[in-house]
Amino acid sequence: MAKQKVSSSFNKNVSFLNDYLGVEKSFDVIQLDLHYAGRNMAMYLIDGFAKDDILHYLMRFLAELQPAQLEPDTLMHLLKTYIPYVELDTVDDLSVAGDTVLAGPTALVVDGLDKVIIIDARTYPVRGPQEPDLERVVRGSRDGYVETIIFNTALTRRRIRDRSLRMEYMSVGRRSKSDICICYIEDIADDGKVKTLKKHLKKIDTDGLPMAEKTIEEFLSGRHWNPYPTIRYTERPDTAAAHLYEGHIILIIDGSPSVMILPSTFWHHLQHAEEYRQKPLVGAYLRMVRFIAVIASIFLLPFYFLISSTPAILPDSLIFLGVEEVGLIPLLIQFLIAEIGIDMLRMAAIHTPTALATALGLVAAIMIGQVAVEVGLFSNEVVLYLAIAAMGTFATPSYELSLANRLTRLALLCFTAIFGVKGYVIGVTAWLVYLIRMNTFKTGYLWPFIPFSAKAFVDVIIRTPIPLKTRRPNFLDPKDPDR
Repeated sequence: MAKQKVSSSFNKNVSFLNDYLGVEKSFDVIQLDLHYAGRNMAMYLIDGFAKDDILHYLMRFLAELQPAQLEPDTLMHLLKTYIPYVELDTVDDLSVAGDTVLAGPTALVVDGLDKVIIIDARTYPVRGPQEPDLERVVRGSRDGYVETIIFNTALTRRRIRDRSLRMEYMSVGRRSKSDICICYIEDIADDGKVKTLKKHLKKIDTDGLPMAEKTIEEFLSGRHWNPYPTIRYTERPDTAAAHLYEGHIILIIDGSPSVMILPSTFWHHLQHAEEYRQKPLVGAYLRMVRFIAVIASIFLLPFYFLISSTPAILPDSLIFLGVEEVGLIPLLIQFLIAEIGIDMLRMAAIHTPTALATALGLVAAIMIGQVAVEVGLFSNEVVLYLAIAAMGTFATPSYELSLANRLTRLALLCFTAIFGVKGYVIGVTAWLVYLIRMNTFKTGYLWPFIPFSAKAFVDVIIRTPIPLKTRRPNFLDPKDPDR
């Protein structure tokens, strides 16, 4: 929209803002006609965003003013003397003033001034910071990000009291004008990656961000049909702070309790705060167990189907691993039905009230699973191996990665069923090549495995002690010569 400068006519300014904000069309857009110190004034605010007590306090100050007190420089007297508030600003564009009002602050139009005074006395409906359900820890903080951007930046600054911590504001969306904060530590983060991110965000041309960070991800990732996440999410301020110290960039979007961590490789999605809340040896053990669980969630079912359909590849000592009784339906159909059943159960659990969740689990485990085995629809081995794969899926820290791995498991299962041993080998190879060719901010998705970096790979596989971890990942350190 073209710039609409503040007019010298008070009535023209009020008329424009009334029309721009739809004062008569929306009940929550409030316009107050005021008269203080012999001047006409108008205050614009959104009901529910404005702090009534603060505005009432400021209006009492203005009501006591005399005309002579605003001369000769009315704007400076108001800003520096007669509006006692910490967050004040001015704009000379009426359309910008209107957009600012829609974001929460209050606009004060004063007769005779060529600028609109912005009073950022806003508040948002918000729940209290509480521990995220997806990232629980036994020991550690219980606060988590919420849906308000100001709360989230404050939670981050509480843990990083560094003068070089930067919180840069942007607005995205032609209509929604959603608030976005780019957070990074200036003398740690790679300036080139920060500029690249800003460049990509400025190119986003859409009406709004209905799904907040998920809408942003679709513009940043590029590969829309790629199931593997190139951006990591967290709802824990301590996890975000740890990544900022490593050189990552944090993207905070207003309206979402999840912040985006960029860039993120495959291995970042396998890390969990619990590993760093325990002693290094215990943390390393937990990480190895998690890796085993994730690997099992991808490869166990296709491999079991392979040895069951081609028992000749097994030595005599391991022949017991195969299936004894296939059941009434083919093994592949059993796996596919069970996979779909688990997804149905997961979606049902999401929509089930907490008080009924236990009952849902009993129905799934006893009335469906056990009865299906007894009537011969499923074999016992199918239920066993599928349960192991499901546990590996749930043990994956990143929910997005667990869903991508599930699709990979189904694809490998189908390849193995169609082409046998060759299908399994080709499927695994194609999966590895696909991940190797992926990039996140010009960094290999499987780094430091490919391209290989010995020191960094040790940090990935083993949870190294914090006092020894003084180096940053190579691909995040702009000063690293091997980068």
